[in-house]
Order: sequence, then structure tokens, then C-alpha cells
Amino acid sequence: DQFRASKIMIDRVTKNPKIKFVLNSVINEFIGNSLLEGAVVENIKTHTKQTIKASGAFIAIGHVPNTNVFQGILPIGEKGYIETNNPPFTNIEGIFVAGDVYDYKYRQAITAAGSGCQAAIQVEKYLADLS
Repeated sequence: DQFRASKIMIDRVTKNPKIKFVLNSVINEFIGNSLLEGAVVENIKTHTKQTIKASGAFIAIGHVPNTNVFQGILPIGEKGYIETNNPPFTNIEGIFVAGDVYDYKYRQAITAAGSGCQAAIQVEKYLADLS
């Protein structure tokens, strides 16, 4: 229903006549042998499928945080991110967060790597303090 990119990027792509938007949809299948020829796309609201011709695809990861396993354990906001005021710490001692499970703002591999390093250092300190 809505875009989650920066306003500049949204403006840029919506003004590009070569870009067609297929919202509320997922790719079920890529079509082609040695080269991409298209994709079967399913609308997640109507469950209708269509085949779209394409010679290229851009795959993005990390846009939906994989936090279902933490439901009922850690506070999770309406967009699925773990809520914490002081990352990498959570509201439960000994549980730390890093990367895309809590970072709804930047969602970049480099920031995920940095927060992973911070969390690892805090885990090491936490475990050392236990002994």
C-alpha cells in the first residue's frame, strides 16, 4: 500500500516511466532458462497471479524483520521490529539485539554489521561477568 523509502527515492522512481509498480504482491516464480524472461507475481490480497515480462530483477533482503520467534518474549512494535531504548540491550538480561531486528531506520548491511559487533562485545562482557 505504501513505500518505505526516502522521499527523494520515491519521487525518483514514481517519475520514471520505465518503472511499473505491482504493490501488495510477492514473486512466486522466476521464469527463464539461462536468462531471466519474467516472473509470476501473486497479489497477497486478492491471490490473483500474473506473469510479468522482465529481463532483470533487483532482490532486496532485510526489509521485513525476522522477529516472529520473539513474539511474547521481547517488545515488538507494529512494524515487527524489536523495541529497545538502549541497543544492543533488551528488557531481558542476557538477551541482546543487533541489525535488522531492531534497526527500522537505516536497514543497511554496514550498520547491521556494526551493531552486530557491538552486541558481540556486550555478550562477551556479560558472559565474563557471569564467571
